[in-house]
Amino acid sequence: MYANVAGTARQVPPAYRWLVLIVISLAMFGNYYVYDSIAPIADLLKSDLGWSDSDIGSLYSVYSIAAVIVLLVGGVVIDRYGTVKSTIVFGGLCTVAAFVNAFTDSFAVMMVARFILGLGAEPLIVAITTALAKWFKGRELSFAFGINLTIARLGSVAADWSPTWAKFAYDSWQGPLLVSAVIGVLCVISPLGYGALEVNASRRYGLGRAGATDRLTWSDMFRFDRSFWFVVALCVTFYSAIFPFRSFAIKFFIEAWGMTRESAGQANSVLPLAAMIVTPLFGLLVDKVGRRTHLMFLGAFLLMPVYLLLAYQLLPFGVPIALMGVAFSLIPAVMWPAVAYIVSEKRLGTAYALMTLVQQVGVAGMNWLIGWTNDQAGASAANPGGYAPGMWIFSGLGFLALFFAFMLMRAEKGPGGHGLDTIKA
Repeated sequence: MYANVAGTARQVPPAYRWLVLIVISLAMFGNYYVYDSIAPIADLLKSDLGWSDSDIGSLYSVYSIAAVIVLLVGGVVIDRYGTVKSTIVFGGLCTVAAFVNAFTDSFAVMMVARFILGLGAEPLIVAITTALAKWFKGRELSFAFGINLTIARLGSVAADWSPTWAKFAYDSWQGPLLVSAVIGVLCVISPLGYGALEVNASRRYGLGRAGATDRLTWSDMFRFDRSFWFVVALCVTFYSAIFPFRSFAIKFFIEAWGMTRESAGQANSVLPLAAMIVTPLFGLLVDKVGRRTHLMFLGAFLLMPVYLLLAYQLLPFGVPIALMGVAFSLIPAVMWPAVAYIVSEKRLGTAYALMTLVQQVGVAGMNWLIGWTNDQAGASAANPGGYAPGMWIFSGLGFLALFFAFMLMRAEKGPGGHGLDTIKA
């Protein structure tokens, strides 16, 4: 995506590059926090404002719909206006969305706010990734991406833990969203700080230059083979089982497992915490041993029984949560890098854009479906069994993920295999 500037210009000091990384990653922290700020108050939105689980699911679905629209547009804005202006504009949209969320009790207005959040958040992530490539290409790029994602996931963890550290705000539904709005200011302050750092550096040092941004090219879609489509199918079923579950998990833990809001939020934070710590370790493992299709199959296998164990409380709570944490750390560590072995480099941007688009469509539909199912089954503290039908849907997605992982394993053993199980670092 980026090429180094030739010549004798002074190189950017390492400390300056890492400062840029920290500053710009704070926008991701704010972005993730605002997105996840609904889950800890889902039951309060229902009790205080009379909203249904379908309404709550729709708040997540409309975000994904906006993300799909942005993915169809591609990286045109970032290419044309550069990373500084793009991050400021898209981060500003996230901040505006956070404040609108906090100051309305209208479901329609909050839906608009979540749509705006989707329009800003997804291209903000792309723009930040593009900026990091500019600063770290040919240096510590993979490690920089890892640190960036760790800071971003800390936003999710902070939102899940907010009933503990921001307990003062939980007297009503609005208090936590006001906290979210304050944190959401990072989405615009961070890009402004990054812009100042880049302007200063451009005057003193030799910076990388921007190249083409990954985008969706429709003609390339018909050139992918069946291994790629099995990975896409695994991607959409896996993430459609994980993220919509997290949308309702805190409410489910409170009403079905009798947890306090604080402990429910802490339990929900296990997934992003596990991903922050364990995913890089699984990445190192797969580089050493190969066996990518087998590891994806294992991750899907671990996920399949999790939701039924939670629905019927068949084992201690820690067991299904641990299984889900391992699956959530293992499959992404193997699945996303595997695409680079299946798809040629010139079509890799299209491949990743297509995977993300299909994922967002699946997540949008499943968030709404689970909310609607909870409403139809009367899921509540008085009727915790009403959560079981939704858990069966999630379990069914786990079975489909297992099936697609198996089909990928078969495809890779055939003559058209790409070496997913044999290539090692």
